Amino acid sequence: MNNASSALKVAAGIFLTIALITIVVILFISAQEATKTAQNNFSDIQTELSQAAFTVYDGTTISGSQVTNALRKFKDKDQFGIWIKTGKNKKVGGQWYGNALNTTSNFTDDEYGSVIDTNSRQGDLKLTNDEASKEYVNPSGKFKASIIKDSSNVVRGLVFEQ
Repeated sequence: MNNASSALKVAAGIFLTIALITIVVILFISAQEATKTAQNNFSDIQTELSQAAFTVYDGTTISGSQVTNALRKFKDKDQFGIWIKTGKNKKVGGQWYGNALNTTSNFTDDEYGSVIDTNSRQGDLKLTNDEASKEYVNPSGKFKASIIKDSSNVVRGLVFEQ
């Protein structure tokens, strides 16, 4: 009788141990899935926030002072270019600031929006304030703004056309 009682106690202990291990494994697996979902959501939010700075320039009309502010804000950004076409420089096709980007239909979809020469920075910000310059940006002028995205849907540049 004593042996049977001991055997039942040992069997109950083993059963409870197996049940506890099973519960821990199930909780661990569900926590892993929740962590993966949270990481994916965080990644999506991070992408949206990084692109949010450019939404104000997507298909809107802005003033010349906002154009020069954008130039100052993004002038040192890597792999990024700003193209400005004013009334004065319309004949020469506008001016790039920062990196010049591939924006013509001569390039494949993979090349569109990519930097032409990463070692070449263009444009002089001082000329946008000089009224005698072709690059002069009238602070009260109106500019149509748009963004340039590459094949990975990353914003690579801004376009401002008067």
